[in-house]
Amino acid sequence: MKIIIPMAGRGSRLRPHTLTVPKPLIPIGGKPIVQRLAEDITKLSDQKIDEIAFIIGDFGVEVEAQLLEIAEKLGAKGTIYHQDEPLGTAHAIWMAKDSLSGPVVVAFADTLFRANFHLDTNSDGVVWVKKVDDPSAFGVVKLDAYGVIEDFVEKPKQFVSDLAIIGIYFFKDGENLRSEIQHIMENNIRGNGGEYQLTDALENMRAKGNKFTLGPVDEWMDCGNKSVTVQTNGKILAFEKEEFADIPNSAKITNSLIIPPCFIGENVVIENSKIGPYVSLGNGTKVVNSNIDNSLIQEKCLIEHGNLTGSMIGNHAEYYGVSRNISLGDYSVLDFKNKD
Repeated sequence: MKIIIPMAGRGSRLRPHTLTVPKPLIPIGGKPIVQRLAEDITKLSDQKIDEIAFIIGDFGVEVEAQLLEIAEKLGAKGTIYHQDEPLGTAHAIWMAKDSLSGPVVVAFADTLFRANFHLDTNSDGVVWVKKVDDPSAFGVVKLDAYGVIEDFVEKPKQFVSDLAIIGIYFFKDGENLRSEIQHIMENNIRGNGGEYQLTDALENMRAKGNKFTLGPVDEWMDCGNKSVTVQTNGKILAFEKEEFADIPNSAKITNSLIIPPCFIGENVVIENSKIGPYVSLGNGTKVVNSNIDNSLIQEKCLIEHGNLTGSMIGNHAEYYGVSRNISLGDYSVLDFKNKD
């Protein structure tokens, strides 16, 4: 089986954190979002993963090498495809057309999940969904009286269904998916925003008799903006608290209290501080005289006299100060000590 992971967008809603790091590579509990996604699918799948294909923008050779390493560690071949222009979900998948064969899982790299990941090979595909309060912001599925999918609708303006597609799909026949996407591309069939939408390809497949079943989702964890990303970090720490129980030997903790669950990276220094619960501290970060809870702090940061909650701080950032709910991007400096 193959996993196709579209991740071309850098993530404008998560700026400034995505100005230097693509959103799928933002760490959650010490691992990039896309790595956790690939690991979860591989772990939960009852089929061997032969290939993981990543569809990316211009992220650079270092990012490409990092992605190939993720695939290799999971025992799969890694493949890189490029989407130079964001023209929709179907267009992104089309960039990986050479990998669309046999059974395929398509998973968009801005979401994490906890779900029953049974791949129903008696149907043509599985669509994982979650009930939401505002379905107008999502692609949704409409069910008939027997609970079978009878329509796929992209961001409905009028209420159609509250079952939102979370962005993870299984297709028994990747060639069939490729053929339907090719059809909408060649016939310039565009949906909302003038983009080529996967929901149009799914609806064409359903109309031709393809049967899609629902995949139930226990937890759908978005990483679209700062607030929900911090929430997702906390949920991952809670779900996998055993994984984060041990603090690395390279960490130096002096006169400080760690309240689990927390992720403490390599070479972290914590002095005269209280950390946790639900805090991630990336490799090489130093925290002094601070109280931090429910926050995501990335690598090689310096936090002094901070009283932080619900905060997200990027790599190499420095914060000296007072109580704030903040969002600092990479290499930022916020200093309340010197006010002249």
